[in-house]
Amino acid sequence: MRSVLPALAALSLAVASLPAAAQSASNYPDRPIRIIVAQTPGSSIDTMTRIVTTKMSELLGQQLVVDNRTGAGGTIGAGIVASSEPNGYTILAGATASQVIGPQLYQKTTTYEPLKDFTPVSLFAITENVLCVNPKTPFKSVKDLIAYAKANPGKVNWANAGSGFQSHLAGVLFTHMAGINVLHVPYKGAGASVGAVISGESHLTLGPAPAMMPHVAGGRLRAIAMGGEKRSSLWPDLPTVIESGLPGYVSNGWAGIIVRTGTSKGIRDTLHSAVHKSIADSTVQSALKKVGADPVTSTPAEFSKVIAADWKRFGDAIRAADLKAN
Repeated sequence: MRSVLPALAALSLAVASLPAAAQSASNYPDRPIRIIVAQTPGSSIDTMTRIVTTKMSELLGQQLVVDNRTGAGGTIGAGIVASSEPNGYTILAGATASQVIGPQLYQKTTTYEPLKDFTPVSLFAITENVLCVNPKTPFKSVKDLIAYAKANPGKVNWANAGSGFQSHLAGVLFTHMAGINVLHVPYKGAGASVGAVISGESHLTLGPAPAMMPHVAGGRLRAIAMGGEKRSSLWPDLPTVIESGLPGYVSNGWAGIIVRTGTSKGIRDTLHSAVHKSIADSTVQSALKKVGADPVTSTPAEFSKVIAADWKRFGDAIRAADLKAN
């Protein structure tokens, strides 16, 4: 018995010295999880995240609390996660803006390295950008828009969700490829930019479908083209920008769960399972499709490849258009 006591004491000491994340992985989660959304309420990533995390909360038995932290092309919100403890209680609703576009535009102020400081868990949606105009404008097609802009340089107001966001890059890339001169007007988030087009303050915007298609369905916006390589299965009658007169133009995005690098595999696996089970739910699928998103899942490796590919694609576009953050 005397010989066993020192061994038990040593074992207890070893367990006590384990990192907190490793000790908590087995009973994770045992309290609410904070999920950072690096864009405004009502934005596409916000809408999709709330749909998916509602089901995830049910599956995990703990609430996932959405915390909107905006600014600097999504890099402020992502930076909060990058500086948090890797314990799975502060996670990121990753999107193209915060992981790909923002860090390349805001290199001087970004506090993290997207490809090193984060570990992807799973995608949960793919979104295509949609080109929408105020219904009172004369633009019924991409050709109409390009022809008008060329005849009236600088007189088209093009709204975006803010410098560095997906809608900003998508719009500037469009105008760069089309060779037109428009006024790009930044707003504080997708909700404000879409609202500006609805009110007539701006003529059009090009951004994630989930932020705009409900307004299209309600007649407040007119959709004239999608940004994918092929027509969307959700709106098969809506042509792509490519077939509408701008060859080579592609612009879409994605959303997924991302954690800080160093988070234990057990916690990552728990979140991965919750995402996949949520997306398998017919109610979640229906809700995502209703707002214009294609429900998807992925392995962490597949998600990493998507981020790496987009990093190059959007990076090349940023440099080609000589985009600079204000």
